[in-house]
Amino acid sequence: MVNHMGMTMTQKILARAAGLEKVEAGQLIEANLDLVLGNDITSPVAIKEMEKFTVQGVFDKDKIALVPDHFVPNKDIKSAEHCKCVREFARRNEITNYFEVGEMGIEHALLPEKGLTVAGDVIIGADSHTCTYGALGAFSTGVGSTDMAAGMATGKAWFKVPAAIRFHLVGKPAKFVSGKDVILHIIGMIGVDGALYKSMEFTGEGIQNLSMDDRFTIANMAIEAGGKNGIFPVDALAEQYMKEHSSRPYRIYEADPDAVYDAEYTIDLGKLRPTVAFPHLPENTHTIDEIRAMDEIRVDQVVIGSCTNGRLEDLRTAAEILKDKHVAKGMRCIIIPATQAIYMQAMEEGLLKIFIQAGAVVSTPTCGPCLGGYMGILAEGERCVSTTNRNFVGRMGHVTSEIYLASPAVAAASAIAGVITAP
Repeated sequence: MVNHMGMTMTQKILARAAGLEKVEAGQLIEANLDLVLGNDITSPVAIKEMEKFTVQGVFDKDKIALVPDHFVPNKDIKSAEHCKCVREFARRNEITNYFEVGEMGIEHALLPEKGLTVAGDVIIGADSHTCTYGALGAFSTGVGSTDMAAGMATGKAWFKVPAAIRFHLVGKPAKFVSGKDVILHIIGMIGVDGALYKSMEFTGEGIQNLSMDDRFTIANMAIEAGGKNGIFPVDALAEQYMKEHSSRPYRIYEADPDAVYDAEYTIDLGKLRPTVAFPHLPENTHTIDEIRAMDEIRVDQVVIGSCTNGRLEDLRTAAEILKDKHVAKGMRCIIIPATQAIYMQAMEEGLLKIFIQAGAVVSTPTCGPCLGGYMGILAEGERCVSTTNRNFVGRMGHVTSEIYLASPAVAAASAIAGVITAP
């Protein structure tokens, strides 16, 4: 008797990439890769690994993307050496998609914008937030530098086919409730290992009320629930995005009606409230209503940016709140557009002027403070409201510093108030 269980979106994409009719959860496969990504921290490790291989060179110079974004423009001598290593490797192997300072951006905002990620792709990146591209209906996941090295050399990677959890979204979010609130709510509900090595599959008519920027944010943080990947169905909005940004053909996969899910949740977007993750885990969530019932939480710094929330919509939201206002006395507010194109558009729209008049600083695109790297490190005991994706102990600097993860709306409102609040 043949087992005819249905497949999820993720399983269909992996089956195609492995040249198989069918795959099921737990199966080990070798898949062909459409894109291999690395940044200035992870690529040098992979490049050194590649030097040990018998076969030299890369499998396809068009299917590798190298984006220096963590410590650039060079923070110090060590980061300069890292960038130099990546730059020379890119030159040596004639890598098409190497993005130097001046054309770079934060990798996970840059690649979709440049049309390098489309529906149906299998993408690995030596960065845990590579799961972002699931917003476009691709299978994308973070890997270690050794897997990145093997991927660059062979164009293949081994995967264990993930089981899936289904999140059925209904309703429409209220004003100033964004994709960030949706994913923080979900992580708060299922926990940081709630989707461990599983595919987080989003479905439902509520998706039509989420912008592409919202979806990128939600997929980006799948890893914060332990997910192998996050993935959205390809609707008219996703197709429009790909047509505007990419010349590559894309493949649309739909989950079978009898696809198997380990768990299913329904989320009414209309009921969600602005949500903040308290230190020191993304699952430690509180709604703005709960926060208002507590003692005020004073803040030293606000960061609006990162691969999670440095996109145009995020900057527009922050500007709407900061317009004709000023950040609280003694408060540092750092705003980081995710790419050069976003920076340019924010300038054209007058958003940068609003930020600077409000007493914020605007940085060139960089991951920077998200990983305690650059442009906004925290001192002992300092508190930061950040639109980034992780708030582990010492993530942004000193081990006694604290990070509160929030949406751009909450971050901007908190910058003005000097305490955690929502607009």
